[in-house]
Amino acid sequence: MPKTTTTKMQTQTCPKPPPPTPATLAALILKTPTRHLPTLLRPLPLSPTLVDQTLKCLWNHAPAALFFFHHLLNHNCHHKSVSHSTFNLAIDLAARSRDHPTLWKILKMMRTRRLNPSPRTFAIIMERYVNDHKPDRAVRIFLNMHKYGCRQRLEDFNCLLDVLCKAKRVEKAEDLVRVFGRRFGVDVVSYNVIANGWCEVGKTGKALWVLREMAEDRVSPTVWSYNVMIKGYFRAGQVREAWEFFLEIKRRGVEVDVVTYTTLVHGFGMAGEVARARNVFKRMVEEGVLPTVVTYNALIQVLCMKDKVEEGMELFKEMIKKGYVPNSVTYNLLIRGFCSVGEMERAVEFMGRMEEDRCEPNIHTYNLLIRHYCDQGELEKGVEWFHKMRFGPCLPNRDTYNILINSMFVRKKAEDLVLAGELLIEMVDRGFLPKRFTFNRVLNGLLLTGNQAFAKEILRLQSKSGRLPRQFRL
Repeated sequence: MPKTTTTKMQTQTCPKPPPPTPATLAALILKTPTRHLPTLLRPLPLSPTLVDQTLKCLWNHAPAALFFFHHLLNHNCHHKSVSHSTFNLAIDLAARSRDHPTLWKILKMMRTRRLNPSPRTFAIIMERYVNDHKPDRAVRIFLNMHKYGCRQRLEDFNCLLDVLCKAKRVEKAEDLVRVFGRRFGVDVVSYNVIANGWCEVGKTGKALWVLREMAEDRVSPTVWSYNVMIKGYFRAGQVREAWEFFLEIKRRGVEVDVVTYTTLVHGFGMAGEVARARNVFKRMVEEGVLPTVVTYNALIQVLCMKDKVEEGMELFKEMIKKGYVPNSVTYNLLIRGFCSVGEMERAVEFMGRMEEDRCEPNIHTYNLLIRHYCDQGELEKGVEWFHKMRFGPCLPNRDTYNILINSMFVRKKAEDLVLAGELLIEMVDRGFLPKRFTFNRVLNGLLLTGNQAFAKEILRLQSKSGRLPRQFRL
């Protein structure tokens, strides 16, 4: 047979490699040196969906995620794999890392590719600036949206108000309503956001005043408006006021919903009134309001917090029997319950059941186990669980590192403090900026245990991160 014919047959019978899963691709990116990654990624078929899911898998390793993103932009074979949502994810990653120059470069690249930023893009940027204690910058970004081809709508104005209120900047949000209310308009969502903001900071009187203003402006409250008030009363410890408010709206003929009852169940339970929480749960069923998974979660949380884990498990079995599908929150609540009563083996077993039921453990699941192992003095087991996380599919986050670093000071052993230093370096390498207190604590621990050379390395890292104490000069 001629050589060319053989080659053609081999080409036809050789199938293309299947696309990797997001978790597999994320692990590959983390384990491969950056200089070899372009060669490794080039032949892989990467769809926009796969790229977005991979970036989410790399969420807690911003440098690796952004390197992957820039690779896609710089190689023609993959430039079609980058969608509008991919840019939004990259912008969020840069903003979370407080890398604002990179954020604006990505926004510029987005426009170069004729992908105008969307309201979602600006919502991400505004939220990150507010969380970074720069609310005035967030307001300026909102006012300049139109310069990027994105006109401000009432929904975007409400988004800015919501971001400010969640960051406890309620007065600033109210000032914006007074200044720009006529320009962008206000609706029931605007009022609800402000009322919820006041409830978040414990000022239920001001929240109630917002509802009165709403009525005066002829804006009809929704059931969400009333749910905000009930939750606010419970948060402020005003249990009697919450119940009286509920009874009052019922008298007025307001059709309360499952969220109202779930708020009552959770509120009474967190106030220590478990019997009342159970009674509300029964009452809602009697009144024809079916509980949701969130309602069951609220009651399970209450029972587990009161060390009634077995009762929580009975409720878990009941919800499954009735056809409800537990979510990751349900499993994590029961795992936390087992951990809090010292039954770590049952907690680990229940995590295994979680996986069997196709409900993937998340960052909260791992952090729960690590925290409780460390609290019980079993640091080695905590570190063992941490190592299971390092290359996915669930990468450690800022809390994971802080839990472990703080635990390394319990035994005051030199090797534990060296590990704390190594964790601190890895934390920075993965795009997390530790607090100045954390840097100082690790630095002092290393100095006290005679690790001057390593302490100098930490000090240089601290200087590079902008967390250097005033008394130090390199």
